[in-house]
Amino acid sequence: MRSDDTIMRELVERALARDIGWPQFRSLAGARQYRHLYRMTRRYVPLGAEVLDWGSGNGHFSYFLMRAGYRPTGFAIEGASQAEWLDEPYVRFVGGSVAEPKRLPFPDRSFDAVSSVGVLEHVRETGGSEAASLTEIVRVLRPGGTFLCCHFPNQTSLIDRLARAVPGKHYHEFRYTRGDIERLARDAGLTLVEAARYGALPRNALSRLPGPLRTASWPADAWDALDAALGALAGPLCQNWRFVARKPAA
Repeated sequence: MRSDDTIMRELVERALARDIGWPQFRSLAGARQYRHLYRMTRRYVPLGAEVLDWGSGNGHFSYFLMRAGYRPTGFAIEGASQAEWLDEPYVRFVGGSVAEPKRLPFPDRSFDAVSSVGVLEHVRETGGSEAASLTEIVRVLRPGGTFLCCHFPNQTSLIDRLARAVPGKHYHEFRYTRGDIERLARDAGLTLVEAARYGALPRNALSRLPGPLRTASWPADAWDALDAALGALAGPLCQNWRFVARKPAA
C-alpha cells in the first residue's frame, strides 16, 4: 500500500515520460486536485473492497485504487483504450455499450463502492440523467455500500463562470448546489454522509510549470496551502463539490 503523494508522483512521472497531454498529470501540483478524492476513499472504503471506477476515462483513479490496496474495476463506454499509458495488468477495465450507455454490465450488488470522478455531471450530454445513473449505481452497490463523487461542478464556481466568457475554454454545462446533491441522493435511496466544496484555484494550468518544478514538492505544497486558505474564505466560489453517500445496509 502506497501513500497518496507517492501514487500521484507515479502518475505524473508516467505522464511526463510518455508525453501524455492530460494537464492534470503534468505537474504534482496539478495531480493534487485529487487529494480530496483519495482521502475520502481511504476514510469511507475499507482496504480490499471491490470498487467500481464508473467512467474511468484514462484510468488514473483505478490506478490509485490498485496501488492503495483496493480491488478496482474500471468502466467506461470507450473501454480500456485510454488506460494503456498505465501498463497495469492488475486493473480490470470493462467497456460499456454505446447503444445502451446507461446500463452497467454487472449483476446486482457487485461492488462495495462506486466512484464518480467528473462523470455524473455529463450524463445528460449523452441522453441520460443523473437520477437514472444513480439508480443503476445503487443497483450494483452492495447493502451498506458507498458512493464517492468528486469534481462535481459547483453552481457558483468563479472559475467556471470566467471560463464561460472565454471562447473555446472548457466549462460545465450543468452545475449544482448542495440542495441538488441532497435531492439526488434522497431520490436514489442513498443517505448523504458528507458534502463539501473545494478547489478555489485552478490546477490544470500548472502543467506549464518549468522543468523540475513540475515534480517538486514545494510548489505543490505552496499551491495547496493557498488553495485551502482561499477556499476557507470564499467557499461558495470554489470550483467543485465532493460528497459521500451510502446505500442502506438493510
